[in-house]
Amino acid sequence: MKRNLWAALRSPLAWAVISVFSALAHAQKFDLAAGLSTIEAPGISSANGKDHQPVTLSGGAYIGASGDVRVFRRVSIGAEVFWRGSQAQNYNNAAFNYRPIFWNVNAVYAAKLARRTYLELVAGVGELSTQYYTAATCAPYPSCSIFKSANHLDGDFGGGIRFYPRGGWFIRPEGRVYLINNNWDFSANYATRFGASIGYTFGRH
Repeated sequence: MKRNLWAALRSPLAWAVISVFSALAHAQKFDLAAGLSTIEAPGISSANGKDHQPVTLSGGAYIGASGDVRVFRRVSIGAEVFWRGSQAQNYNNAAFNYRPIFWNVNAVYAAKLARRTYLELVAGVGELSTQYYTAATCAPYPSCSIFKSANHLDGDFGGGIRFYPRGGWFIRPEGRVYLINNNWDFSANYATRFGASIGYTFGRH
């Protein structure tokens, strides 16, 4: 697990995400949240064998964190990362496991819909980083060693509805569409994430 996190942190996009989060401490208004999602993507029958492998991104629970800082009245700059909580098994019937990780830096537009209710529209760029693990080190030991990392740029867009039940605490059902460049490791060049986050707004919302 430690090696997995270290490999993720070496990504240039990961450092961009860290930079955005570090700016939050100096902002007049910023949000931090943690979430749980799942991924839907085309099945293995969509792969053509030449440009895409018969492996789907669908399924699994994705754990994530996000944050944004206001730069204009309704516009914020944000960053988010979501990774599959457990390793997916037997990539393309091979004897090794894998874990997809989505990093993204986004522009966030927020509009008030009603009292304590806001619409969020999100668009940005990022990366799908897939970590692969050797079968020999995955069993019977509790941790695994990475032997390969495949990275593909992506663009994302989507949104959510933010509800404030009490004070600065909010609940946000959300969804994202990822358009993934040259995603030959999986069955298609796009995937959809949907789930919900719980967070807190520092400053007036």
